Amino acid sequence: MLALTRRGDDRGSLIPLEPGQVVPFEIKRVYYIYGTAADAQRGFHAHRDLEQLVICVAGACTITVDDGRARREVRLDRPDKGLLISGLIWREMRDFSSDAVLIVLASKRYDEADYIRRYEDFIAAVGAAGRP
Repeated sequence: MLALTRRGDDRGSLIPLEPGQVVPFEIKRVYYIYGTAADAQRGFHAHRDLEQLVICVAGACTITVDDGRARREVRLDRPDKGLLISGLIWREMRDFSSDAVLIVLASKRYDEADYIRRYEDFIAAVGAAGRP
């Protein structure tokens, strides 16, 4: 989990997301997910070579991250905390609140070849990378 520095006063808050400062990579792509039904599940993939910073800027959702050895659930429910995901990590998203807006900053542009969409292929890739 990454704590994001909030700046603000009685007029409101601002959180700067600067590459090389808060974001540990150059940002090549930004997208956001919204209007997701509460019972919807998203993700269910990994990336071969991608860094992402995921922030729920409104509402909340749960993200499960899996490195091939252990699974961990993270509840994103504040705009001043983010989840940094890099390397071979399987991710699943669920439990979206009706007002959830999930923004993702990525180190690379979209590339379908970087996706691993089957869990069995992910486990094989983890083994090939030399992880137990």
